[in-house]
Amino acid sequence: MKTLLKRTMGMVLAVGMAGSIAACSSDSSNGAQSNESGPIKLTLWDQSVGNTDPSAKLLPQIIEKWNSEHPDIQIDRTGTTGEQYKTKIKTSIAAGESPDIFYGMGGGSFMEPYIKSGNVLEISSYLTDDIKSRMGPGMAEAIEKDGKIYTLPVYTHIANLYVNTELFDKAGAKLPTTYSELLDAIDKLKAAGITPALMGEKDRWPGMYWYDIIAMRQAGNDQVMEAFKDPAKWNTPDFVAAAAKMQELAKAGAFNSSMFSMSYDEMLGAFNAGNGAMMVQANWVNAGIEDPSSAVKGKVKVIPFPVFEDGKGKSTEIFGGAVDGFYISKKTNHPKETVDFLMYLSEQLGTQGYLAGAGLPSWNTDELDTSGLSTLDLSSAEIMKTATSYIAWWDNILPADSAESHKNLIAQLLSGDISPEEFCKQMAQLKPTELNL
Repeated sequence: MKTLLKRTMGMVLAVGMAGSIAACSSDSSNGAQSNESGPIKLTLWDQSVGNTDPSAKLLPQIIEKWNSEHPDIQIDRTGTTGEQYKTKIKTSIAAGESPDIFYGMGGGSFMEPYIKSGNVLEISSYLTDDIKSRMGPGMAEAIEKDGKIYTLPVYTHIANLYVNTELFDKAGAKLPTTYSELLDAIDKLKAAGITPALMGEKDRWPGMYWYDIIAMRQAGNDQVMEAFKDPAKWNTPDFVAAAAKMQELAKAGAFNSSMFSMSYDEMLGAFNAGNGAMMVQANWVNAGIEDPSSAVKGKVKVIPFPVFEDGKGKSTEIFGGAVDGFYISKKTNHPKETVDFLMYLSEQLGTQGYLAGAGLPSWNTDELDTSGLSTLDLSSAEIMKTATSYIAWWDNILPADSAESHKNLIAQLLSGDISPEEFCKQMAQLKPTELNL
């Protein structure tokens, strides 16, 4: 397992370290502050504020505990919702007013400019063998980028197919393991008056999740990675076939008719209310599905996304990875104290979050009581154990403007405004991505 994780997580972390939500310099007005009569004050920014995000509940508790145990180092936290957070952190970097420590969503291109420009603190020299030994198998090696370390792992997130077994049973449909079985299930669900799959395409990235995992199943992870580096390869038969399948699903009525006006949060609410039979999402949705208030608690299974009879991808090629973490501004006034908090935060959030269903473990869990984990969490962990390769979220791998183009093209594909061939021709115009493989 360690060898597998070192190889596969090393790949995704190499991709992940190269891009994400950024952070950088900290000036005297927003960075760490201290004076002779008071404690060191460090600023933390994150995006964990949603009602369905277990981290939103855990972060304040972890910070409160730290602050009570470290009166000389106090953390001032600000949480901002996802898309607004991206804009906020970019603006703060441009203004030279970024916080001491900040959350960074993994990927490939967003963080790279700030790491290369020296705005992110390199923390290798601060990390002890003890902290490395407490990470999960292969994680210490996987977080290295060109022999350097800029962040610590928190969770592992992987995207799969969530199915409402009650609705499948009602429709007499089989849980799909192949593309043909997926089409058959869609037909039977529709015939039973059930929305086959829910998509919150108002936010665009949920549709991207569908296309991206379809492309990975059609072309295989190796071809996808090659296309990131050489965009001309997006316009090849396997990716045209993937786009055709995506459009075929839309035309077959696989998705809710309201998908373009439904947000991600509304999609989760609808799925948890039992208003759709399938959803492609990552394991951060587990806690909401299993919440006592959820109408589908105990009725949902998570399974690998179906393989394609004519595809090159395998069910062991995973969409996701351990790419999210917190970064430190190079200009923080108190690097050692900030790294100490980073180590505490990453391990506490990673382990407590695993028990709360926020993500799969990136830290040693031998001493944890996992008896309270949901079936969804345990199933997700079992899927992760089969992994032979990982690819993280494409909008965090692609350069920012290319990521927006990618999501827009998928929306046009879903609406039928462009053909699969035109989709791939325009994908071939995206910028190449520098991957550290």
